[in-house]
Amino acid sequence: MSQQQISLPAKLINGGIAGIVGVTCVFPIDLAKTRLQNQRGGQQMYKNMMDCLVKTVRSEGYFGMYRGAAVNLTLVTPEKAIKLAANDFFRHHLSKHGKGLTVFKEMLAGCGAGMCQVIITTPMEMLKIQLQDAGRLAAQQRAPAGVQPKLSGTSAMFSRPYTAGRTLPVQTVSATRIAQELLHTQGLRGLYRGLGATLMRDVPFSVVYFPLFAHLNRLGQSSPSENSPFYWSFVSGCLAGCTAAVAVNPCDVVKTRLQSLNKGANEESYRGVMDCISKILRKEGPSAFLKGAGCRALIIAPLFGIAQVMYFMGVGEFILDCTPFSLYSS
Repeated sequence: MSQQQISLPAKLINGGIAGIVGVTCVFPIDLAKTRLQNQRGGQQMYKNMMDCLVKTVRSEGYFGMYRGAAVNLTLVTPEKAIKLAANDFFRHHLSKHGKGLTVFKEMLAGCGAGMCQVIITTPMEMLKIQLQDAGRLAAQQRAPAGVQPKLSGTSAMFSRPYTAGRTLPVQTVSATRIAQELLHTQGLRGLYRGLGATLMRDVPFSVVYFPLFAHLNRLGQSSPSENSPFYWSFVSGCLAGCTAAVAVNPCDVVKTRLQSLNKGANEESYRGVMDCISKILRKEGPSAFLKGAGCRALIIAPLFGIAQVMYFMGVGEFILDCTPFSLYSS
């Protein structure tokens, strides 16, 4: 695939397919990450990622690990497509006469990509988190203390009691109904709750990821005119994604806390980003910002490894060449 020719429809297809494949593979780890980040000190139900997944399967069944996956699978296509295509677009327009980009311009392109993707990322994460965390709240409600989960500042629809049992019927409302209720009660602002924290996470992530990937991938090129081998793009995507994910994990913890509508017994509510940061520091200590860091690295590494493989294999170009839409890719 030529690095000089920009085929936007092909980039959208590549990003979309990579997003679907990647999310399907790593979604259970993402669920564990959300539940680990949301649990507070003194109320820890899960010791680590494996403990969380085992307990989830035991109490909610195998498909309990995929709660909220439908939201991700639906919206990850435009999200990843926008992110990869935007970075490609900015890199193309920041380069002069086909010359390589400076590190600053690579970071600038990544920043632009991160800012573009939050249009989709914020509502997607908002809906996904409610469904992912419902099982944790249900299990907490089953505990001997018997305290009902509470909800701060939202409709009573989200605070329906959870039914205890061997296999928990966790939160009967769907993502569609949650979205409808948020739009009805809070307007578009409700779906974009945590937008600032999402920008704090995704913009630095893209600033770190895209330049790092470009440099790592360049090391595998036998000549400037050739692409890196299949395996090299995969490894470069994994390493760059893992590094960027751990670097911005504190922002991800803040975002998860802010976007969680349901609160368990004695769990704090937050008024904004700074309020969330100060309360976490005061009550849980700096180590709380690293909750779920290992999970996030395991999520992002293969997710972006797969994405870059699709991207550099030119799957989108192949699909366009086999359809009448190839007229629009030139």
